[in-house]
Amino acid sequence: MQDKQGHKESRDKYSLRGKVFESIREDILSGRYEQNTELKETAIGAELGVSRTPVREALRQLELEGLVSIIPNRGAYVNMITAKDVQDIYVIRSMLEGLCARWATEHITREQLDNLEETLCLTEYHTEKKNYDKLYELDSLFHEQLYEAGGSRILNHVLSDFHDYVKMVRKATISTSSRSVTSTEEHRAIFEAIRDQDADRAEALAKEHVKHTIESIRAYGLDKIL
Repeated sequence: MQDKQGHKESRDKYSLRGKVFESIREDILSGRYEQNTELKETAIGAELGVSRTPVREALRQLELEGLVSIIPNRGAYVNMITAKDVQDIYVIRSMLEGLCARWATEHITREQLDNLEETLCLTEYHTEKKNYDKLYELDSLFHEQLYEAGGSRILNHVLSDFHDYVKMVRKATISTSSRSVTSTEEHRAIFEAIRDQDADRAEALAKEHVKHTIESIRAYGLDKIL
C-alpha cells in the first residue's frame, strides 16, 4: 500500500512540475516576459499556487530547452527566441514539414483525413470573416493534426516544439489579410495532395508553405515582433 502511495505521490509531483513548466514556457513564448527578465521562484510559485520546488525544477528543464539561463548565485533569466533562431527554425521546419506531409499521405486514416478537412473548412470560413484569433487557433490545429497523421511520435514532438517556439511570429503574420488567405489556400492544396495520395506533391507543397511563411515574416518585419 505504501509503495502504491509513493508511486502516486511521485506521479503527482511530476504532473505538477509539468504544469508549472508548461505555464512558464507559455509565458516566455507568448512574449509576456522580455529578454533577460529575472524569473523569481517565489513570485512564480505564489502566482501559480505552488512551492518553489516545482518552479525550480521547471526552470532547470527550460534551461535545457535554451529558453532560460540560470546563473549560479544570481538567478534564472529569460532567454528569448532571436531573429536568427526564427529563421533557422523555419528552414528546418520546411524540410521536416515536407517529410511529415509525405508520411501523412502514406499513413493517414479516414478519421484523420475527415478531421483535417473539417478544420480546413472552418479555416476557410473564418478567413472569409477575417476572424484572426480563430484563424490562429485553426492554423495550429491543422498542423497538429498533420503531425499526428504523419505517424511518427518523434517527428510530431520535434515539429510541435518548433511550432511553439515561433508562436508570437505566427500570430502576428496570420493577422494580415493577404497572408491568411494564401496560407488557407496552401493548406487546402496540401490537404488535397494527401487525400489524392500524391506523396511527392504533398511534400513539395508543405515545404513551399513554410518557405512562403518565412517570406511573409521577413516582409512583415521580425523587429516588429521580437
